[in-house]
Amino acid sequence: MDLSRVEMVIGSDAVAKLNAAKVAVIGLGGVGSYVAEALCRSGVGSLVIMDNDTVEPSNINRQLPALTATIGRFKADVMAARLREINPLCQLRVVKDFYHPGDFEKFLLDDVDFIADAIDSTESKADLLKEAYRHGVPVVSAMGTGNKLHPEMLEITDISKTSVCPLARSMRKRLREAGINEGITVVYSHEEPVRALGVSGSVPGSMVFVPACAGMLMASYIVQQIIKQD
Repeated sequence: MDLSRVEMVIGSDAVAKLNAAKVAVIGLGGVGSYVAEALCRSGVGSLVIMDNDTVEPSNINRQLPALTATIGRFKADVMAARLREINPLCQLRVVKDFYHPGDFEKFLLDDVDFIADAIDSTESKADLLKEAYRHGVPVVSAMGTGNKLHPEMLEITDISKTSVCPLARSMRKRLREAGINEGITVVYSHEEPVRALGVSGSVPGSMVFVPACAGMLMASYIVQQIIKQD
């Protein structure tokens, strides 16, 4: 993979750091698929990608693995093929499974330098964040991007400084119950969620720009943290 344009921005030493790094991306939907691709295009040398979901027609409006031709296929398989086309030298570990509470040591204690959390399930997300914190593995977590229109209202901050976002509120509560009040980096939006139009139920609506931009912010944060390490 030609990283000459990357090297022009960050330098050869930083490119070498990215090539030596291993990052896990948990969840490959509207946020996680953009994280994984951005990290691959930035020259991260080893990726763990994890998801057990298959592509559905409703995914096509916002998820990189979702195309008419990929409906019914595992997102992890589609993303793995895409990432190998981008950088054949990137080492991929493809995990076709969902992250469940208790899975941290099974999947993520393998010299992972960073974790990108794009999990939908609140219970699984909370467990991942608590375990990453306890094991000292750096993590950046996506909060809610559904029912929102304004990507310019996204920001990177500590979980303790979030507001408005219902998912962030739930995570703060669950983390406090585990004795964790701060120290978890998140990408979240302080935009009030819009009310879903003409649809009842718990599934949120979503436009492509907010989850895609959240994923790009997460990838940017991870890259910057890796290249500044001594």
